[in-house]
Amino acid sequence: PASVFIDAGVTIGQDTVILPNTMLLGRSRIGDECEIGPGSIIRDSTIGHRCRATASVLEEATMEEGVDIGPFSHLRPGAHLESGVHIGNFVEVKESHFAAGAVMGHFGYVGDATIGADVNLGAGMVTCNYDGVDKHRTVIGKGAFIGCDTMLVAPVTIGAGAITGAGAVVTKDVPVGRLAVGVPARIMDSTAKNS
Repeated sequence: PASVFIDAGVTIGQDTVILPNTMLLGRSRIGDECEIGPGSIIRDSTIGHRCRATASVLEEATMEEGVDIGPFSHLRPGAHLESGVHIGNFVEVKESHFAAGAVMGHFGYVGDATIGADVNLGAGMVTCNYDGVDKHRTVIGKGAFIGCDTMLVAPVTIGAGAITGAGAVVTKDVPVGRLAVGVPARIMDSTAKNS
């Protein structure tokens, strides 16, 4: 208890465990049966029931029920993770919405994006949302599979059930169920998988 800091405006649900070196700040709300920490900082964020935030930082972010994040990840303002989302090691999310069941297990950046249900985002994937002047959005459809080290150069839309190959640099929309590979990415003739 001596290593934990909890602001007066914070609410914590029943059977939630706050681990050492954790800070709960502002008007954060933590649900029931969660595990927060060790070493997490939660500021003005909402965390639903049965969530886990391990050695991670949340700022003005929302985690719905059954979400887990970390270790060493960062939800910046506007990040919203629906039920069952998994965010693993060294992931940064900003102004983005992850639909139920989406997964990003290993290091990467998602900014100004809408991620569909059951999408898999591979290790090292980045949304290239800033062109030096303006921010642009990325949209990834339900069930898409984004390969490791894919660069999605916004504005771009990846269709439901589409796949990008490892290391692809996607500068144009990928249709539903299609496969895009290469630098710059091109659409292959065969379909990737059913949407």
